[in-house]
Amino acid sequence: MPYRANYALVNVSAALGPDEGVLDVPWAEYVGDATAEAEFTVPTDRAAEPYVGLQAFRVGEYGHELRINGDSLGGFDVPPADGWQYWEDAIIETELVEGANSLRVVRDDDTDDSFAVNNVTIHWREPVE
Repeated sequence: MPYRANYALVNVSAALGPDEGVLDVPWAEYVGDATAEAEFTVPTDRAAEPYVGLQAFRVGEYGHELRINGDSLGGFDVPPADGWQYWEDAIIETELVEGANSLRVVRDDDTDDSFAVNNVTIHWREPVE
């Protein structure tokens, strides 16, 4: 069966951290410890090999989570890096479902880390009908 690639782009544009104003990111809304759930749509019930890519700024710790449909990706979801980074991670702890899915970034509140997330892209393969 032939497959094609598909994706959903979610613009998060959020600054996370214990205190507002720590980062100079005027494009980002300060959200504290977690973003609101953002919704994205998957048009198939046979999404295969899903993974996520995200743009993050000044991540200082390993404990932050990216949650898809309420479940963490497992392992470290957003690794530390100075400045901007683009990170990809496989979605293995949860499944994408046909229709509405959710995405949320959650800061490890056991740290004093402040960071920002801009775009998150969820990728999958789907059968060509």
